[in-house]
Amino acid sequence: MSTDMYETNAWGKKSQETEFEKIKIQRNLAGDNDVSFDLQYCGICHSDIHFANNELGNTSYPIVPGHELAGVVTAVGSNVTGIKVGDRVGVGCIVDSCNKCSQCEKGEENFCEGGFTNAFNYPLVHGGLKTNTGYSFGGYCESMTVNKRYIVKIPDNYPMEAAGPIFCSGITMYSPLAHWKALPGGMNVGIIGIGGLGQMGVRLAKAMGNKVTAISTSPNKKADAMAIGADNFIVSKDADSMASGENSLDLILNTVSAPHELSHYLPLLRKDGTLVQLGLVTANHSVNQFPFLMKRINLSGSVIGGMPETQDCMDFCAKHGIIPATKLVKADQIGEVYKSLETKNDQIVRYVLDIKASL
Repeated sequence: MSTDMYETNAWGKKSQETEFEKIKIQRNLAGDNDVSFDLQYCGICHSDIHFANNELGNTSYPIVPGHELAGVVTAVGSNVTGIKVGDRVGVGCIVDSCNKCSQCEKGEENFCEGGFTNAFNYPLVHGGLKTNTGYSFGGYCESMTVNKRYIVKIPDNYPMEAAGPIFCSGITMYSPLAHWKALPGGMNVGIIGIGGLGQMGVRLAKAMGNKVTAISTSPNKKADAMAIGADNFIVSKDADSMASGENSLDLILNTVSAPHELSHYLPLLRKDGTLVQLGLVTANHSVNQFPFLMKRINLSGSVIGGMPETQDCMDFCAKHGIIPATKLVKADQIGEVYKSLETKNDQIVRYVLDIKASL
């Protein structure tokens, strides 16, 4: 083992066919600009499954998933300020970027022109991280080291087990709400899909002072949506329900990742309204341009957020008491959790790996 690296426990898969097991991985020791922390919790995201099972065909094994990390600082570099040993911190999807392009300079590392390094299964091309494999390992592990830039401080009043999802589903919804001017409130905002992403969108949009309409294919989601702050509920498969919401929304955030036609939701937008695509669908959409012409509708997309905005999101959630519903699990339950998420990927409750209980 290199003298500038250390060994830590992790839970990973050694191949596509094998189950999760405890393995040893190596990470770099904290340099002058780095922060090391012991993990307490790591959220389990549906996207973890795609990579762990090589569904996209680009997985490097062994793989250690996880991009919703929360823990306690154990070491800081000599150049690190504002973070000290014992602080509660987290790391999300971004663990490195080029740090020199125009996007990184603006604090929008999520749009890094050289491509940001995701928390796991990404080649370490920017030089800020080191592992024994040359690609990143995620948060199903005991310890993590990153540049201070990618650290998010967790407020003392916020439950650490709920912080991880803020760095994924939380910022994914917060960023487009902030960008499309919903942060000051006063807008009519629609959230399509009331699952892990959608429930955060409803909570955030409502806390910002907006009127929120939850939109789902399932009428069974109405009670959950109203309980977390939705003012209205539309069943997208019901023609009368959809008609009741025509020309009512300024902004729609679409979290649906299953095949569908986005044109179905355009009648809900007012003039100059915006539909933002967040859920990834690889199949093409067929779009009729007539509604765009007649109401000057905008179609856009968004992906997570930069580091300053992620900290803003964390602080906003702490201030307004926005806490995702979580269920703690141990490492020997990862396989079971994956099967559950594969069967139903729109669950409101977020599974969180309890690291210390798994050791």
